[in-house]
Amino acid sequence: MSYLVLARKYRPRNFTEMVGQDHVVQALSNALTTQRLHHAYLFTGTRGVGKTTVSRILAKSLNCQGPDGQGGITATPCGVCQACTDIDSGRFVDYTELDAASNRGVDEVQALLEQAVYKPVQGRFKVFMIDEVHMLTNTAFNAMLKTLEEPPEYLKFVLATTDPQKVPVTVLSRCLQFNLRPMAPETIREHLQKVLQTENVDADLQSLRLLARAARGSMRDALSLTDQAIAFGAGHLTEATVRQMLGSVDRSYVFRLLEALAHGDGKTVVETSEVLRLNGLSAASTLEEMSSVLQRMAVLQAVPSAAAADETDPEAADLARLAALMPADETQLLYSMCLHGRGELGLAPDEYAALTMVLLRLLAFKPQAGQSVRAEKKTLNNALTEAPRALGAPVPAPRPAPVAVAAPVRPAPTPVNLPTTVGQSVPSPRPSRVPPWEDEPNVAPAPVEPAQAATKIEAEPIQSPMPPPGQQLHVVSTPVAAAQARPYEENKALAPVKYTQDATKIVAIPVRVQADSRAEAVAGQSAAVVLIPTEEGEFWHFTVQQLIVADAIAALVRELALQSQLVARDTDQWILRVERESLNQPGSRDRLAAALQAAGHGVRLAVEIGRVTDSPARRNATAAAERQLAAEKIIFDNPFVQTMMRDFGAKIVPGSIKPG
Repeated sequence: MSYLVLARKYRPRNFTEMVGQDHVVQALSNALTTQRLHHAYLFTGTRGVGKTTVSRILAKSLNCQGPDGQGGITATPCGVCQACTDIDSGRFVDYTELDAASNRGVDEVQALLEQAVYKPVQGRFKVFMIDEVHMLTNTAFNAMLKTLEEPPEYLKFVLATTDPQKVPVTVLSRCLQFNLRPMAPETIREHLQKVLQTENVDADLQSLRLLARAARGSMRDALSLTDQAIAFGAGHLTEATVRQMLGSVDRSYVFRLLEALAHGDGKTVVETSEVLRLNGLSAASTLEEMSSVLQRMAVLQAVPSAAAADETDPEAADLARLAALMPADETQLLYSMCLHGRGELGLAPDEYAALTMVLLRLLAFKPQAGQSVRAEKKTLNNALTEAPRALGAPVPAPRPAPVAVAAPVRPAPTPVNLPTTVGQSVPSPRPSRVPPWEDEPNVAPAPVEPAQAATKIEAEPIQSPMPPPGQQLHVVSTPVAAAQARPYEENKALAPVKYTQDATKIVAIPVRVQADSRAEAVAGQSAAVVLIPTEEGEFWHFTVQQLIVADAIAALVRELALQSQLVARDTDQWILRVERESLNQPGSRDRLAAALQAAGHGVRLAVEIGRVTDSPARRNATAAAERQLAAEKIIFDNPFVQTMMRDFGAKIVPGSIKPG
């Protein structure tokens, strides 16, 4: 007797033997039991999911005569009567199968429909089964529409297709449609285990997992691969032989790659890629296995209880270890890059070179790299904070009162090497119409000590904008001579000049208009950020900065820490407040608490939603704004810059001044 392949030998003979299609079995069984039968059925689904099998079982259910020949329509055909055995062997005269892939013309369909006028010869119903019905031509579809809509009571149509989108809507509307779904790997594995037990073939669990994954939802493919594995392994199925037969990558390589990526070990990544090339393992299979492992890792990170779902899985321990080793955001990034990397393999001249580049890209775009850059930026910012002090510029002290970071006001340039006391100004030649502010008397401020004069002028910038051409230029003289200053001569041909007893003659010079660069630079800034310093805020800012410098928090966890305000703290619980609900995620809160515990603060965190007035982010923004103001003041108060602005109309480009 010739050998019968497993896919045909173990084809289901009734609905109870069907696996993975319970929704179709239940609907057809209830319809057969209640005698509510439709005249046309359409079964859709991918290859090897049971479309032809369901059609044959349905034909047996309609024509079963029972073991004693007295049976009727049933959902459980006996399998021993003449109709059942003939349908199983393919010689039942009232059951006709037409392959539309090779019989797609109108003539073949017309020949089939000519048999519809005759009643059944042996059975209770005639059943016309058309496989791959989407291959029929439009003329053939039109030829069968009328018969498909109103067939004789003894005729049933069963249509099957893998591409229902190509079936005309006029045909779909005349059929009862059932979609057979791809089967889960666990379902296929359990069925293969039963089949191999019946065949007395030894097989380990991991080899069945590999076959079930390779089948990709098709039971027929799984049984065909099992036949091949039995022949390849000489009657024994082991993980090594099945993996060698399938050409799939050993998961140990995948685990090694992911662990190296988690630690940033580029040497191990390149060496493992070279081993895959030397062993001839598929690059596409490598990325596919990595995507599968990363997907399971993401599930474990989101739902830790899923680790106990399958205790028989030997890879569960490695998956749990990698899931704890790699942050969730990095897992998502690697998964996305593996999926896109598979599409790039065909574009490269060598798929192993493409695989190496994908792995190095995974290493290059690690979130930890961004965190190290941020740490360098923090170090640079700290150095920039000390730069104004090194240049002799005043550094603003912390303010206890609420501070609003708003647009800075540019002070008017101070004349070069001028004394510190404001004297009576000398007007320039005026236009015929005198501006109103020129008629106002000039009031000299109270005398100040010479040692404090420069500091006082720098600490109190003039709030008025630069005067237009022709306006009076205020001239300052020495504080000692200011009290005794008396103008005793005027030159009416030129601009009036003021003299003092011990001072040199100083003439007011009209200058060009300089645009308010600082006002323009901050014109696009957002609304002011209000900071109300608190004692808890100072402690929380220091704690968060320590966590960031140590790279203990990243991504959403770092954002939660920066945008939150420490409202209260107890020995075992701290209360944080955030303004955005999106920051209050259980995973982020738990990871922040874990980072605090590692830093020596073993407390629980409670997060509430409300208005935040003192957060590390606000303190950083306030400090940055103050550094910016100090840097701009240094530039605008520079004598050379003022000379260029006055004599040559120079203008500082908005946004070009940066601290440091």
